[in-house]
Amino acid sequence: MIRIGIVGYGNLAKGVEAAVRNSADMTLAAVFTRREPEKVHIADPDAAVCRYSELDCWAGKLDVVVNCGGSAADLPLTTPEIASRFNVVDSFDTHAKIKEHFAAVDERAKAGGNVALISVGWDPGLFSLARVYLNSVLPEGKDYTFWGRGVSQGHSDAIRRIPGVLDARQYTVPVPASLDAVRAGQTPDLTVREKHTRECFVVAEEGADLEAIEKAIKTMPNYFADYDTSVTFITAEELARDHKGLPHGGTVIRTGTTGVEAKDRHTAEFSLNLESNPGFTGSVLTAFARAVYRLSQKGETGCRTAFDIAPALLFPGDPLSML
Repeated sequence: MIRIGIVGYGNLAKGVEAAVRNSADMTLAAVFTRREPEKVHIADPDAAVCRYSELDCWAGKLDVVVNCGGSAADLPLTTPEIASRFNVVDSFDTHAKIKEHFAAVDERAKAGGNVALISVGWDPGLFSLARVYLNSVLPEGKDYTFWGRGVSQGHSDAIRRIPGVLDARQYTVPVPASLDAVRAGQTPDLTVREKHTRECFVVAEEGADLEAIEKAIKTMPNYFADYDTSVTFITAEELARDHKGLPHGGTVIRTGTTGVEAKDRHTAEFSLNLESNPGFTGSVLTAFARAVYRLSQKGETGCRTAFDIAPALLFPGDPLSML
């Protein structure tokens, strides 16, 4: 049995916990938290709940640690730290900083004699693989990635930080006309506004200036200013009833040609429709944890990404049965 440790216990960690319980070759050994352990109630009755500061005490008792922290401030610090002592997997998703994160983790993992795997989920992760496969098969072509319709947790949090806002959900939605055009084999040059819209559902404090909140949302740089954005004010009861889930998904499409003189046109697509973003992402992390364990058993060290993992390393059974 592959002994798994989980760092953190938010929505993503709960997704990993469920995936481990559904994997016949894995067992959850412990969850590590910065909260008071007695206040963290996990689903697995056989696993321990410990302080993050106690992780060192589990040396030799964990095969892979799945780090479920956030990409903004947590994973850049904790994944290299963990990699120096354990095999580790994370879902770091700040695309512009992946190379920097890889270098930091690689150095610490090699020094500790461990295997680390970063930036796995569905994007980056499965979508990254789709882009590499499709670019390799259709070198003459053009890529498009559409996200949604789904909840953006980061954008929702940005809205909640606006004065007068009690709670919010933000959905990223592909522009149907643009998606249909690409699927039809067209190759338009699309701006971010032409690719996605943003729908915001906001619970405001009683007496709050709704016009000011809406303006603050629609003009927020890096989040909403470059998109067509709608803002709908609703009650807390409506939010809890109609927006309690965390769905997401998206599509990677590549259009390209083959042939020398008579060009044949092709459209290839990989898409996901997820009822639970953290549930699915947790399952991706768990599959890649299996691969990390297998690489470690071979004596390998250092950092990897999804591109370095052979599909057979992910699969719990005989991969030839999938041919």
